[in-house]
Amino acid sequence: MCSEIKEINIDFYKEVAKVAPEKTIFASNSSTMIPSDFKEFTRRPEKFLALHFANEVWKNNTAEVMGHADTDKKYEEELLDFADKIGMLPIHVKKEQPGYIVNSLLVPLLQAAEVLYANGVGEIEDIDRSWMVATGAPVGPFGMLDIVGLTTAYNIAKMSSLNSPQMANVAEMLKAYVDEGKLGTATGEGFYKYPNPAYREFFKDTNK
Repeated sequence: MCSEIKEINIDFYKEVAKVAPEKTIFASNSSTMIPSDFKEFTRRPEKFLALHFANEVWKNNTAEVMGHADTDKKYEEELLDFADKIGMLPIHVKKEQPGYIVNSLLVPLLQAAEVLYANGVGEIEDIDRSWMVATGAPVGPFGMLDIVGLTTAYNIAKMSSLNSPQMANVAEMLKAYVDEGKLGTATGEGFYKYPNPAYREFFKDTNK
């Protein structure tokens, strides 16, 4: 379950807990929310934890395993072993952290890029090209957002906007894309059109 809307997750766990066998381990794939937000709704808090895969998991094959205070440690070990057996890089997140490790690093970058664009500081292509050329990254922040999906980005921005007027502007900007059905690579268009997004041409031109 990976929707970044808390209420949807709660309803999901309530319903699946009614039908899943008691032996079933529940693992959240939420990008930003923590297991303890939902443990009481699973009817098996000791068997509930997070197993988070990176976007484009077939090539960015990290698997972050994160329990909560009531998770039985043996289930954390089982999931770390499972991740290893399916060819992932198991990463043990030893303490609950919204965003785990990867997204704790990634989300601030993406939100900084969103704020720059929403506030009129720079254009999408220039922000991406700046990041790509300065760091050697194959994709800029807005290319990454297209991969993540703009619905997820919007839900995260909406949550963040409760404490940040700047993120309220970002949420409004993202909503316009979502309302137009421009959800990212999944729909063929987000900030860029696919399968040949413009940032690849920028990167190619810069390195001629």
